[in-house]
Amino acid sequence: MTVRRFHVEGIVQGVGFRPFVYRTASALGLDGWVANVNGHVEGEVAGPSRDIEEFAARLRTDAPALARVRRIRLSDDVRAYLPAGFLVRHSPPGAPDTVSREIPPDAAICDACLRELRDPADRRHRYPFINCTDCGPRASIIEDLPYDRVRTTMRHFPMCADCAAEYADPADRRFHAEPVACPACGPRLAWDELRGEEALRAAVKAVADGGIVALKGLGGYQLVCDAGESAAVAELRRRKRRPTKPFAVMVPDLPAADRLARVGATEEAALTSPERPVVLLARRRWHGAPPLAAEVHPGLTRVGLFLPTTGLHHLLLDELARPLVVTSGNLSDEPLSIDDAEARHALAGVADGFLTHDRSIRSRYDDSVVQFAGRTRITVRRARGLAPAPLPLRARRPVAGVGAQLKHTFTLAADGRAHLGPHTGDLADVATHDAFVASYEHLKRLTGIEPAVLAHDLHPGYLSTRWAKAQRVPLMGVQHHHAHVAACAAEHQVRGPFIGVAYDGLGLGDDGTLWGGEILVADLSGYRRAGRFATFPLPGGDSAVRHPSRTALGLLLGTETLGSPRPYPWLTRQFTARLDTAEATAVRAMVARDVNCPRASSAGRLFDAVASLLGLCDRTAYEGEAAVLLETAAGDLHAVPLARRIVRAQGLWVYDPTPTVADLLRRRLDGEPVEALAAAFHLTLGIVTAELVARAVADGAPHTVCLGGGCFVNRRLLTEVKRRLHAQGLRVLVGGEVPVGDGGISYGQAAVAAARLGAKG
Repeated sequence: MTVRRFHVEGIVQGVGFRPFVYRTASALGLDGWVANVNGHVEGEVAGPSRDIEEFAARLRTDAPALARVRRIRLSDDVRAYLPAGFLVRHSPPGAPDTVSREIPPDAAICDACLRELRDPADRRHRYPFINCTDCGPRASIIEDLPYDRVRTTMRHFPMCADCAAEYADPADRRFHAEPVACPACGPRLAWDELRGEEALRAAVKAVADGGIVALKGLGGYQLVCDAGESAAVAELRRRKRRPTKPFAVMVPDLPAADRLARVGATEEAALTSPERPVVLLARRRWHGAPPLAAEVHPGLTRVGLFLPTTGLHHLLLDELARPLVVTSGNLSDEPLSIDDAEARHALAGVADGFLTHDRSIRSRYDDSVVQFAGRTRITVRRARGLAPAPLPLRARRPVAGVGAQLKHTFTLAADGRAHLGPHTGDLADVATHDAFVASYEHLKRLTGIEPAVLAHDLHPGYLSTRWAKAQRVPLMGVQHHHAHVAACAAEHQVRGPFIGVAYDGLGLGDDGTLWGGEILVADLSGYRRAGRFATFPLPGGDSAVRHPSRTALGLLLGTETLGSPRPYPWLTRQFTARLDTAEATAVRAMVARDVNCPRASSAGRLFDAVASLLGLCDRTAYEGEAAVLLETAAGDLHAVPLARRIVRAQGLWVYDPTPTVADLLRRRLDGEPVEALAAAFHLTLGIVTAELVARAVADGAPHTVCLGGGCFVNRRLLTEVKRRLHAQGLRVLVGGEVPVGDGGISYGQAAVAAARLGAKG
């Protein structure tokens, strides 16, 4: 007989790991015990050595679906004797762990709970808060670790005798399922003075009558209306102050999703996963009356669909029998509401009623968003279901990346893994800034990570940078585009140097100018610029982002002189003829006098300019709208590339877009369709990127290419670039779990900081 102590690290709390250990040990006839200790699982086991080795192997190979086992250690530091039988112990008090702890993300309702929800004979029939060890709230309700009920927002709900029996039975599916509850003892729905089923019926009636309901979801409030009712969706847009940005649509099951959009195998796997992200899909061509109002995703051919995440969502969809718009419970640019009083205040002018409940939300988690280019997964937003599950990152000392300004996230890293915090949104005001700080402090306390360094963006005006500089922690500035490509490299655990292709809207370069179309030769510690796009002025500075027509005129009038003639004056006149005369005159004067016209080498702003030149978008209502409309116009059309030119300037390979723009305008005036020219522009940028990378490789650059930046959310661009780089025999990587846009910046910052600190020893 041998007695061994075991220690299991990873996502092993709140996922049914202790009952799994109990069943495994019992099946092998082993004695001992298991308990949650801070963020890990520990215990002792006694029996024949061969059976203990088998026990340790099964802990990794047979772990519950939601568990993520990072490391298992066996040691001999135990008592010589253990009593017969195997016990599940309560979490002991003690000193904090010396390694970072992992927080289980929220998980969507499992099939077993869904069957019980719909079973009239089950005591949880139609109970909206049904859950078990395989599903339900986790990160959004955890107040502290170890993850036990008394340290969650469920501590306010004493269990009834039936629930307590399930909770205490190691053979039960709800053994130590911390949010376990039932109609007799758990949270209850509320709609004004109505409770339970009456509250649900009131909400159903409100939606059926064309109203807008604020629903308290897993990680925050959501706004719900009939996705097929144009008037309801249009009214939601008006009240939410979101004129054109597409809404996500929730459908009851896969067949319903497949009726609305093309669902392939990779999309199906994502839709039905425990994470339940919103998946961006190609909309089907509908015959007869459209099942979705045009206002759901105006001007676009792709639609974001997701399946129900909770029992409450299923009950709503079962009653209403129609697709529902389910979008973030906030006004545009404001943080997601999680507090009941705060939600009633913030959403008073938006919702016609509130379907709420009495279980508190501790941490806000918006819905995650993903899409696929072929089999390549692109994470657009990492939030509910995904965050804050750890990602790989080699960090000998604890570090934090505090993120950028748009699509903000933060990252805490230590002990070989990083916790990418949930999507905050755009740090535009005090409310979003405060939401970031609160989330950062909470996750820092839960993980036990106390950063030795804060890595921040070089831009001094970013609220995240200003916050970092106000802390009493050593700082490390990380260039924006280096962070983009470092995020991709770190996720794929690239050890050596690589070529980084960073295409986005804007980021401050280390020379003080605005970058955005960059070819870098880099490793995680540093980089050098090998290529770029030519610069052009952004009339009005930041306001040009909202006015692609100004950017287009700046491009025509002031692109960096690299030996190409400016587009013929009559082409410029043709474009400006459709613009407001006063605005065009003002922009011309600004460019001529170089007044408030910062120059940028930005691929994102080039997309904006081309969208305006083709008449697709002169003014945007959300960041990236012009590029989205340009991608939509391009579709999958075959195209003939536009003219292009790459020159050597100041030791760099530089793409000069002047011939491309001149050719595009000439072909448009010759009658070529906008859609064909949009496709031609995407094709041209794919070719240009491949040529820039090829020249860097010829100059001695590595053969691994890491793609980063918000432009690579564009499926057509990503496909064109990857295809051509693969044809050159290069290894091409793009973020899959880490957002490719600014939501991944914090992870890249943390990776750079960890590498630099590691290099210093």
